[in-house]
Amino acid sequence: MSRIDAKFAALRAEGKKAFVSYVMAGDPDYDTSLAVVKDLPAAGVDIIELGLPFTDPMADGPTIQLAGQRALDGGMTLLKTLELARTFRETDNETPIVLMGYYNPIYSLGVDRFLIEAKAAGIDGLIVVDLPPEEDDELCIPAQAAGLSFIRLATPTTDDKRLPKVLQNTSGFVYYVSITGITGAAEAQATDVGPDVARIKAATDLPVVVGFGIKTPETAASIASVADGAVVGSAIVSKIGAGDAPSDVVAFVKTLADGAHSV
Repeated sequence: MSRIDAKFAALRAEGKKAFVSYVMAGDPDYDTSLAVVKDLPAAGVDIIELGLPFTDPMADGPTIQLAGQRALDGGMTLLKTLELARTFRETDNETPIVLMGYYNPIYSLGVDRFLIEAKAAGIDGLIVVDLPPEEDDELCIPAQAAGLSFIRLATPTTDDKRLPKVLQNTSGFVYYVSITGITGAAEAQATDVGPDVARIKAATDLPVVVGFGIKTPETAASIASVADGAVVGSAIVSKIGAGDAPSDVVAFVKTLADGAHSV
């Protein structure tokens, strides 16, 4: 059983929903980023999404784009991102880490080498937003053969005809994007999200977690009430971008985690 599967099984046994936090690796610098990531599990984070900085993040709003640029300016690379994960694993062998980003840095390094390095670093899953199901042979199938989950995004425009294609090689969980557009835009609404989550859950046994547009503990609780978990990214990254101390960032994350766990 993978760390992701084990985490969801443990949460189900406790009657709890998952709280997933996104942070950009290397933002604003390696040491600060590592300090935040190390403290996330104690704040109640069940799964860590570790952003891979990239120069052309087409699905990301200004907050995440700026975080990626800060990380790149500080010298962050794919290999340094994996080094950060490896260092985290020295003291935490249980919390799942999902690497989220774009295919170009992986392709540039080479898929075979990337999968070896990622597995050795303790990465559990991948979200590669610019690889559709039609390109599964590029990374998805090799990743799963290497023991990494390949987590797919479903969106409000993923209709019943498209959904089976999206789900066919997905593992770990399904990430439902609650709003159309970029990260950090409109606020998610449980009344809008609930029916689509139910539709996806009817088509798969995988957990469905919801991200985009979740900025407060109240919204995290609302969304978690209709899904298997909630993801927060931009609201956390904006605190880092504002120069908040790692301890203050983590304290904010705890309020979000408490919200998601309250239902």
